[in-house]
Amino acid sequence: MKFNYSQESDLLNACKKGDSKAQNELFKKYAGKMLSVCKRYVGEMMEAEEVLMEGFMIVFAKISDFKEAGSLEGWIRRIMVNESLMHIRKRKMIWVELEDKIEVSDPEAVLFELEAEEIFRMISNLPDGFRTVFNLYAIEGYSHQEIAEMLGISVGTSKSQLSRARVLLQKNILNYEK
Repeated sequence: MKFNYSQESDLLNACKKGDSKAQNELFKKYAGKMLSVCKRYVGEMMEAEEVLMEGFMIVFAKISDFKEAGSLEGWIRRIMVNESLMHIRKRKMIWVELEDKIEVSDPEAVLFELEAEEIFRMISNLPDGFRTVFNLYAIEGYSHQEIAEMLGISVGTSKSQLSRARVLLQKNILNYEK
């Protein structure tokens, strides 16, 4: 049975009161989008689902802290990103350092059309460090300074990981074209 909350603020207020039906509605409303966020970071669907559930446990435990200054979706998204990063840290992510430069023969050829799902798969297949920094910078919009603080790495490492992620993505896109 679906409950109709006339406004998001009604849903939020009911969740703040611990209403399990409202919590279920909130979960249904945002779970799909947030699962995509988690999957982008952790790579594996089963792990992403685990992170999603852990993230929503935090959402419901801390929902009374949400001050409605920004969007509820943005607040939930930040929790999911943080939980994804915590999950990656628990896995002891290894920062990949490549000795050899990856050469891209024709960068202009990278600009052909790909299905979003294929691009998502390519991002998901990046090494953990590359994928994490790429997602935080290119998709979430964090600065290298913020990424460095979040991950406990240097700004230079953040920049290096992003650069190498981009080059590897270009290489994968070129190989896909062949």
